[in-house]
Amino acid sequence: MRKWLACLLALIALPALGQSFKYPPVFKTRQIAVEGANIYVRSGGQGPAVVLLHGFGDTGDMWVPLAVELARNHTVVVPDLRGLGFSSKPAGGYDKKTQAGDVAGVLDALGIARADVVAHDIGNMVAFAVAARYPDRVERVVLIDAPIPGVGPWDEILKSPMLWHFHFGGPDMERLVKGRERIYLDRFWNDFAASPTSVPEATRVHYARLYALPGAMHAGFAQFAAFDQDAADNRAFLANGKLAEPVLALGGEKSFGTMMATVAQAGFSNVQGGVVPGSGHWIMDENPAATVKLVCDFLGSGAPKGTP
Repeated sequence: MRKWLACLLALIALPALGQSFKYPPVFKTRQIAVEGANIYVRSGGQGPAVVLLHGFGDTGDMWVPLAVELARNHTVVVPDLRGLGFSSKPAGGYDKKTQAGDVAGVLDALGIARADVVAHDIGNMVAFAVAARYPDRVERVVLIDAPIPGVGPWDEILKSPMLWHFHFGGPDMERLVKGRERIYLDRFWNDFAASPTSVPEATRVHYARLYALPGAMHAGFAQFAAFDQDAADNRAFLANGKLAEPVLALGGEKSFGTMMATVAQAGFSNVQGGVVPGSGHWIMDENPAATVKLVCDFLGSGAPKGTP
């Protein structure tokens, strides 16, 4: 614990690698204790609440442009998922049903009864579990560019060779990647972007540094290792019918595209589809302006007119 804390403090002391990762002063940070973990949370703004959930290869830092815009008339809550970023890194609890409890615990600590949930990548899977476990606490959901275990075409999606990392495991996986986090993460940034140049060097350095924190890659692998349990949980959630929360399902044009709406329609009864133009998987690096506008239009926050 002391070693991890020392690394955390050292990282915080380093200069920022770019404005895109810096939240403005209106956002305050805190560690919130939930069952089995401490969740690092940024929160700011006033108005109806919205929670932003990141995925693998990112942390809550990915959401700065969207969080800043939403904070004009929303209370914005941006956690780092269990085990990632500056959240604690427990040995377990990486099934998405448990992480939905993390989100509920954060909302409880902040005194928030209901919220919209915006998610990307593994954040989608956590968001689905939140909507399923706590329907009385979720207003609307935005799902961006990732499948949901056990929902819709999940079994077909798993056959894609691009998703080899879903099955990467074994006793040596952490030892193989230790000290080579940047090499490992570059594979995803290169392969899942519309073009490798879409993900800037500063972004790669920033997240590779965070994923090199003690326990971070263990947590990343554990997020994927939980997919079988997640699929079973999600099928059980849907046994009594689809979820009712209104959903915006966005796919990157060069990634999931309209398939994201197909996935969402298998789990929710009220789905609106959309596409982030010109983007691969890394929507906040590849086309943040379009992503912000699409999300803000759905949530009714009034993004600046003329945003592409």
